[in-house]
Amino acid sequence: MQAVVITQFGGPEVLDLRAVPDPVPAADEVLVAVKYTAVNRLDLLQRLGLYPAPEGAPVDIPGVEFAGTVESTGSAVTRFRAGDRVFGLVGGGSYAQYIVAHERTIMPIPKTISFQQAAAIPEAFMTAFDALVVHGQLKKGETALISAAGSGVGAAAVQVARVFGAHTIGTARSAGKIEKALALGLEHGIVARECKFAQDVLALTGDKGVDVVLELVGGLYISEDIACMASKGRLIIVGLVGGARCEINLGTVLRKRLEIRGTVMRSRTLEEKVSITEQFSSLMLPLIAAGKVSAVIDQVLPLAKAAEAHVYVGKNENFGKVLLELPV
Repeated sequence: MQAVVITQFGGPEVLDLRAVPDPVPAADEVLVAVKYTAVNRLDLLQRLGLYPAPEGAPVDIPGVEFAGTVESTGSAVTRFRAGDRVFGLVGGGSYAQYIVAHERTIMPIPKTISFQQAAAIPEAFMTAFDALVVHGQLKKGETALISAAGSGVGAAAVQVARVFGAHTIGTARSAGKIEKALALGLEHGIVARECKFAQDVLALTGDKGVDVVLELVGGLYISEDIACMASKGRLIIVGLVGGARCEINLGTVLRKRLEIRGTVMRSRTLEEKVSITEQFSSLMLPLIAAGKVSAVIDQVLPLAKAAEAHVYVGKNENFGKVLLELPV
């Protein structure tokens, strides 16, 4: 099969399209012919040697989400059969014509959406759902603050919060991305100049603060998050593109009785991955099928242009997902 391989750690030029052996499914795994995958920031980090693939995933083939058709199944698989349209998350390896995944970690693609739309959903929407609903326990009528609202996860989080009946405030580094997020249903947008936004958030909430924060930037944003959170607020840290260190006022954390939790999807155990897949399938797939939430796609490039896609995503200019189309 054809796959994009990380030949050594470095810039986009280290990505090479080459022939590699086809993966072979275990008894409880499904072999999927990939039609589309997506470029995520963690792929760029893996290429740089800063985010190694978890155990069991290909170490030199990036990519954590896919949409395609079942090619074959292992002897113990009961949920899927050849020809089924499926999508989901994997630990790595989706920049390739074929991938294998445990049958309980993949989902059927709703008949109402395309392969392209399906490929743009897993990483962004499952991360947003897991952070806001599972960990953040976001409830109807509460207010969520979404950092980097113009990113893939941020744009998905705006929609997830909306369909669960929550109010939304989003931050971004440009007015253009705020404008696009508002078109998705974001209620209030703030351009976070010099990483400052707490006073604006408090003004929007009548000094009450927000109930849940989905933090995708980290760094200096964390102290601002804490300053504008409501009593018993929940801060869910998902990304650290702005840095892994910050200074916070622990007195505020105690006084407001705040909860701070970090979470990642990629390195979870199989049981944890099955659990979030089942929860997402139960609560979000019907909404996706009904068109109440939808993937945001910035552009689609052929797999051979993976390096070009990495350059583009690295510039942080995209709004929504950048997809790679696999050769037939």
